[in-house]
Amino acid sequence: MAAYSKFLTARHSAIAGAAAACALLCLLGKRRAAAQHGKRSGKQALQNNEQKEGKKERAMVDRVFIARICRILKIMVPRTLCKETGYLLLIAVMLVVRTYCDIWMIQNGTVIESAIIGRSRKDFKKYLFNFIAAMPAISLVNNFLKYGLNELKLCFRVRLTRYLYEEYLKTFTYYKMGNLDNRIANPDQLLTQDVEKFCNSVVDLYSNLSKPFLDIVLYIFKLTSAIGAQGPASMMAYLIISGFFLTRLRRPIGKMTIIEQKYEGEYRYVNSRLITNSEEIAFYNGNLREKQTIHKTFRKLVEHLHNFILFRFSMGFIDTIIAKYLATVVGYLVVSRPFLNLSDPRHQNSTHAELLEDYYQSGRMLLRMSQALGRIVLAGREMTRLAGFTARITELMQVLKDLNSGKYQRTMIAQEKDGDKKQSLSLIPGSGEIINSDNLIKFDHVPLVTPNGDVLIQDLNFEVRSGANVLICGPNGCGKSSLFRVLGELWPLFGGRLTKPVRGKLFYVPQRPYMTLGTLRDQVIYPDTLEDQKKKGISDQVLKEYLDNVQLGQILEREGGWDSVQDWMDVLSGGEKQRMAMARLFYHKPQFAILDECTSAVSVDVEGYIYSHCRKVGITLFTVSHRKSLWKHHDFYLHMDGRGNYEFKKITEDTVEFGS
Repeated sequence: MAAYSKFLTARHSAIAGAAAACALLCLLGKRRAAAQHGKRSGKQALQNNEQKEGKKERAMVDRVFIARICRILKIMVPRTLCKETGYLLLIAVMLVVRTYCDIWMIQNGTVIESAIIGRSRKDFKKYLFNFIAAMPAISLVNNFLKYGLNELKLCFRVRLTRYLYEEYLKTFTYYKMGNLDNRIANPDQLLTQDVEKFCNSVVDLYSNLSKPFLDIVLYIFKLTSAIGAQGPASMMAYLIISGFFLTRLRRPIGKMTIIEQKYEGEYRYVNSRLITNSEEIAFYNGNLREKQTIHKTFRKLVEHLHNFILFRFSMGFIDTIIAKYLATVVGYLVVSRPFLNLSDPRHQNSTHAELLEDYYQSGRMLLRMSQALGRIVLAGREMTRLAGFTARITELMQVLKDLNSGKYQRTMIAQEKDGDKKQSLSLIPGSGEIINSDNLIKFDHVPLVTPNGDVLIQDLNFEVRSGANVLICGPNGCGKSSLFRVLGELWPLFGGRLTKPVRGKLFYVPQRPYMTLGTLRDQVIYPDTLEDQKKKGISDQVLKEYLDNVQLGQILEREGGWDSVQDWMDVLSGGEKQRMAMARLFYHKPQFAILDECTSAVSVDVEGYIYSHCRKVGITLFTVSHRKSLWKHHDFYLHMDGRGNYEFKKITEDTVEFGS
């Protein structure tokens, strides 16, 4: 061991350091070469992706970042006097107290060491007991600081999450984000993980910057009186120069953080798709194909994480040298000046013990100051990563704002066929007019256009008043569901005038009804709550009658009563879910109801009773179905041929019935 220590001289250490640097460069070169093939093969795709995303991957510490984070901070700290402000003040006070505790511990520790060297038992006991007595208070300060930081993280997350969900769940914004606008691929990732990471990063940055800045101010004040102003000024100059240099090197971190969160969202999405569609995949025996998809997405994520880890490794190597070791070297040079300068008047008459005590005290303060400078320099790395999260959260906020104001952006797929017809049509989303009127649905020169710009019907004109049921038929893709989406205001109106009741008086029953989380009662009254049911004056006995009307009365006893909580999507069969949706329709009693193949799993006799009961209670129906047995329950039919033509006529004895 002694021989080994002897071998590690300064010269050999320098050689070892140079070898380590060469190894790092070789590792970077190999990694870059390994990734080069993947970059070449996917170069075109990456270029298209960059053109598509444009400015949203811009994530640097600049004016844009400052403006973005100030905008978000106004949401998380909405006013001067609030809970968040209290925690910010608590953290600030604890940071000040902790800094003074650090200074006191340096001074007290120096005196204890001086007493040991001077062999003064009395002073040793005195200052040691002072340290022991101060330990509970110092520990309390540290834990108060941790408490304030954790509570502030939680408060910030609550504020930001509530704001985003308030915008996300406003009217149909959640639908528009996934179906009309394609700027945000995985909103669930942004609303959960990214918000949490952003809030944690903001609070950590506040702590990691405030404490070092405070330390620097106090240590400069103390050191200026001890060793002069030149020493602290040199340290500050080093901080500014190294900070600018490292900030330039860290620029890719922001963009890499954005890409990392994007790939994490994609990986989570393919896993959730597997769970959601597990039955269909099992019937197709598609496990191997799904495994390939998941592994491909995971490999893309892992490849990026490898690159990110390597970049952080190389940056950590440079950060450690500049922010830690070189800062210490500068500290030694500064603190040594008054001691090595024999003509310095400060120590000409000092004893050895006084020199030792002064050196320990000044040296430790300067060491703490250099550490604080290093923490500020390293905090720039976290700030660059925060810029990535800030860019993603800001983009989400902007998209939510656009969607709530009726604007959306979507990559339009141009089609050559029927080009002249499309050119003659002014495809401006939201250019149509919606008029709310009871007991009437009227399409007046309304073009039926998908959000992608495909014209299904150029000029749609028909009128339906309450009491006149309409059967809608036609081949797949002709525009039946598109008509309902326009009627339900899910899709924008591209022109014309649409007269319809307000949203609450128009009800939609899909082929695969949605079952909410909650009790059996919640399935019938959805989206109402128990309080809404009581306000309407509808008792559980009336709900039981609705279930009896659709032959579901036995389910109440089978599942254990109205307050039973189950996973109703799995507990109820397909036919039971469709009949539950019809009971839900009876509960709400809208003026108009859209039935989209919603009785396909129900027997003909039950189906006939449901339609008769709807007419009895005054619910006018728009039905999509291929059953001939339903024609007798309707007064008009709307037939779409899938080529842009339609026919709206009254059903008579001479009408040729479509379907089976």
